[in-house]
Amino acid sequence: MHDRGDFRLPPRPYREDGAARKVGFELEFSGITQRQAVEAVRSAMGGEVLSETSAETRLEVAGLGPFNIELDWAYLKRKAGEAGRGEIDGEWIEHLSSAASLLVPVEVVCPPIPITELESLNALTQALHDAGATGTEESFIAAYGVHINPEIPRLDATTLLAYIQAFAALQWWLFDAHEVDMSRRISPYIDPYPDAYLKQVLSRSSASMDQIFDDYFAYNATRNRALDLLPMLAEVDEKRVRQTVDDPKVKARPAFHYRLPNCHIERDDWGLADSWNLWCVVERVADRRDDLRELADAFSNADRPLLGVSRGDWVRFMDQWLRDRELV
Repeated sequence: MHDRGDFRLPPRPYREDGAARKVGFELEFSGITQRQAVEAVRSAMGGEVLSETSAETRLEVAGLGPFNIELDWAYLKRKAGEAGRGEIDGEWIEHLSSAASLLVPVEVVCPPIPITELESLNALTQALHDAGATGTEESFIAAYGVHINPEIPRLDATTLLAYIQAFAALQWWLFDAHEVDMSRRISPYIDPYPDAYLKQVLSRSSASMDQIFDDYFAYNATRNRALDLLPMLAEVDEKRVRQTVDDPKVKARPAFHYRLPNCHIERDDWGLADSWNLWCVVERVADRRDDLRELADAFSNADRPLLGVSRGDWVRFMDQWLRDRELV
């Protein structure tokens, strides 16, 4: 088995109540069928089947919770459910499911796992790799990626603003650090925050939760952002989110939805720690409140009339800034 990396701990690994924060991961890939993916997950993690259709299987893993292995196609999942209830011909669904595996990504959705136990996922990525799963580089259409859903240590306006500002300062650097694949850059799913939003949030020395909502919805009334805050905001005020973005895929939870990383499951030396450890740079910057003010001032000073902030210059500045403080 190849070493797939160590998961770094963020500065604040625990919630206010002393419990370890939890992190959910979602992996998208192709190359193997949904059924083969189920067998790979079971071989790595164990687990009992709670429910199963031609398009979706739910495995309960002792000590961790339910893993969902599914074809990422809402129509197929719905029809597979109807077949399971005997409403339509199940054999037809089996054929459709097999054909879809060539065109539609398989997705493994992990339960929220304590931040101190993330190494358990190395066996999962190894098993999927060994089964023949292929990721981002194998698809010019599907733009396969990894989604990370880290629980926030404390859901209040001060903490949330610190994370937003840290990501705003790091956004362009992260696109380069993750080496985001071109098929994913040109897709609409991981759009960066608009420059005007970066300027807005970095100009704030403090903010109420209402101001955080107002700023976000003024520029980001969509799920399609590299850092999607809608699940977090729905946890605070679901009604307000639904009034602005009426999308059933938005699920309220006290966690960020980070959608930027590629999925390189086909590589021998790749693991989820690669993606997680880059997210942890956001965690470390968010924990340095004085430095955030310094970064905000630097971003403002870099703003040029009509031209805005030079992305290339800012990435170089951030790279040196992070290295000087030994944050990378």
